Amino acid sequence: MQHTSSQLTEQLRHEIDTLPQQMQAAAKYIIDHPGDFGLDPVRLTAEKIGVSSNVLVRLAQRMGFDSFESFRRPFRQTLVTDREDRLGQGWLDRMKSGGQFSAAQAGFAQNELNVVARSLRLADPDLMQQVTEYMIAANRCFLTATRASYALAYYLHYAGRMAHPGFQLIPRHMGSAIDDLLEADEADCLFAITVHPYSSDTIQSMRFARKRGMRIVLLSDSDVIAPGVDPDIVLPVSTRAQHHFSSFSGAMAVLECLLGHLFAAGGSAARDRVERYQTAREDTGAYWRPAKLPRVRKE
Repeated sequence: MQHTSSQLTEQLRHEIDTLPQQMQAAAKYIIDHPGDFGLDPVRLTAEKIGVSSNVLVRLAQRMGFDSFESFRRPFRQTLVTDREDRLGQGWLDRMKSGGQFSAAQAGFAQNELNVVARSLRLADPDLMQQVTEYMIAANRCFLTATRASYALAYYLHYAGRMAHPGFQLIPRHMGSAIDDLLEADEADCLFAITVHPYSSDTIQSMRFARKRGMRIVLLSDSDVIAPGVDPDIVLPVSTRAQHHFSSFSGAMAVLECLLGHLFAAGGSAARDRVERYQTAREDTGAYWRPAKLPRVRKE
């Protein structure tokens, strides 16, 4: 019987609590990082997890495979094929034909697919290139948003600061973003995120940034959000939702593309920063690792 990566992942989820401790760590890694697992050789995978290569071999055998390579093959095939866009939407049709809850889930899923597709279609490459150049060239790039949009700005800052150490998330404390822009000038830029209903704080920060001569990038569902707001670039996104709040899946998809451009523009310096961040987190115990088993002394 030929297994798919999704079937194996589901089996690992089902059996993880019954596995020995180090196999649990290996199973969790495979569940969380199926792409890396499909690409990396056994030694590198073992090193990333913090276990021996033999643990992965034994896990493969426990899953019914005769070798690590045969266990990894379905994940590699899924990654290399990368054919989600060619699989059609039969799964969505089947979901629609289910019960009431299933049909509702299909409606929500279809909406999110539409939101992401429209947002990515609106992300014109020329605009994205200009935004990337603005952000990379700036001495400091201030990122601001409030309320639900804050999560987007936080993630952009969390990942983006490794591409450009001049990224600053504002407001830093409980004050206004304007407090953090008092010393900003034309060598800096402001990346603002707001969708309907538009944040007064974000609008005020954009007006203030304009007075300071800063370049302004706005990610929003409209290019006209209030009088006196004149961004240099607007990244338009769709936020249509079937509930009472805006959908941010399209905005996040556009930000993920932007992060890809930022890291590419950051080159080797950005890669070195990522490595240093990763090492520092591992050294300070930021990530869970399995306890190493005591080495058995051979008589």
